Amino acid sequence: MLDYVRLLEANNAIQTIGDDTYWLCVTRTVQESKLFPVPSYMLLSYLCCYYRYPELLRKIEGRMRAEEIGDRARAMGGKFGSVSTWAMPTFFLLGREMLINFGMLSPEDGAEDVAYVLDFWRRFKLSYQREDGHLNAREFGQRCQPLPERRIQRFHADLHRCATGDRLHTAAQAFLATVSQYGFLVSCESRCTLNNSGPYKLADDREMIVREFTDLSQGDYPWLDGIGDSVPYNNLTVTMEATGCHFYLMDDWGSFESRPEFTADALSGIGLYTSDCLSDGYVPVGMGSTEELAATFESLTETIRQATVALWKRMAGWSRDQMMDGGALVYFSFIKDFAHIAGVYDPEDWMKIDARADRFRPLLNDQFGRDFLGEMVGLVSLPSQQLSEYAMMQHNDRPVRYISHIPYNVLDRTGSGESLSPIGAGVSHLPEKSGGYRTSEGMLALEEYNRRAAANCPVQMEPGLRNLCDTSIKYASGSDEAVARLYADERKHSPALQDAPVRLSREEVEGRRR
Repeated sequence: MLDYVRLLEANNAIQTIGDDTYWLCVTRTVQESKLFPVPSYMLLSYLCCYYRYPELLRKIEGRMRAEEIGDRARAMGGKFGSVSTWAMPTFFLLGREMLINFGMLSPEDGAEDVAYVLDFWRRFKLSYQREDGHLNAREFGQRCQPLPERRIQRFHADLHRCATGDRLHTAAQAFLATVSQYGFLVSCESRCTLNNSGPYKLADDREMIVREFTDLSQGDYPWLDGIGDSVPYNNLTVTMEATGCHFYLMDDWGSFESRPEFTADALSGIGLYTSDCLSDGYVPVGMGSTEELAATFESLTETIRQATVALWKRMAGWSRDQMMDGGALVYFSFIKDFAHIAGVYDPEDWMKIDARADRFRPLLNDQFGRDFLGEMVGLVSLPSQQLSEYAMMQHNDRPVRYISHIPYNVLDRTGSGESLSPIGAGVSHLPEKSGGYRTSEGMLALEEYNRRAAANCPVQMEPGLRNLCDTSIKYASGSDEAVARLYADERKHSPALQDAPVRLSREEVEGRRR
């Protein structure tokens, strides 16, 4: 039920998300493609988000609360980081803004749905980032540090040293370039398969960032059937130690900047892991020795290179409608892993264009897509975005507002107010999903994947352990059995830390590195 407090919180979220998004848009380069109609498919995705997110998020919460998903997500790779959870409310709100300007909505329409989506986002984000205590990177001065100390210690201790010119360094750099290019193509020439977080300070002159690569294998995207199945991992996490540079920016798009610039020569340590909602934490990949890790990077690079070539050939034959569908589905399904973790994933929910959004496809040609998107997210010049001449927007001082607030007089109306109709059959010009889903437990049919995800209870979610944060551990006694169990579970795959006491200084962790 929408009340005054929830409405105040919703409008606060709308305002802060809008301020953050404007800054992100004007401080980053324009995303363009010679192959995909990127602005047009982005607009189509926003409409899908508006029409589908309220119902799909309620379906997810019928099995698992947003805050529990946040707690679980801290312990795994997947689309849970800053970029996907910035996208969730932003894309939904931009779809709403489009419809307001098309004259098909008023700002008060669907107020309960809007408040619910923003409430879900806030609960997930506060839970996911409970260790750093911020709602997003913007609040943290463009920094994101969601991991607890025990995981940072493990990543630190497991890092394999490397230096320019050695086999591991060369193999790691080749892998990072190849997997980035592959992920860019998988996500229809966008950055939706990559996220970065951090930095974490390892020493006065060294910092660590964590890079997540997702949707690499056969799984949710139907265009990877028969191509991605050769890639042995769907999610890969790369931990990277940089010497001699400071990462002063790690924003809500997962982009980073450093002083001096982070170049290949600065990479001095690296690790590799896989994880998902079945793995109960990060599982090392090829981390038994420096030689094994180098060989693993080399093998993955060649496998992914071949998959990239095959995917290029497939996409080169797509029609414009197929390219529109693929890009829109990548953007719209940014939060599909919420459904996976809750065990309620259905490709009919996430891999189809909503029919209500599809009505606008004839309007979304290249010229309209480019110009309307630019007006909405860059120029902020749409009619709905104009304010009183006395107002001054953050970052540009013009009398505009990025995203329309919900008017407070909705509280005076009687009845429940209008809400979106149920999701109907979706539309797709792409082949239907076929085959299995790559997981940490092998290739699974969807029904079995959902069953195992719903039944899974990671150690950190057990009673007595879920609420052990860094602050509670800091004040716990040295003999606390729950703390010892939590640390033992974290270190079960780390030879450097398996016999270590719970309490370690950063220098002691450094001393245990191989």
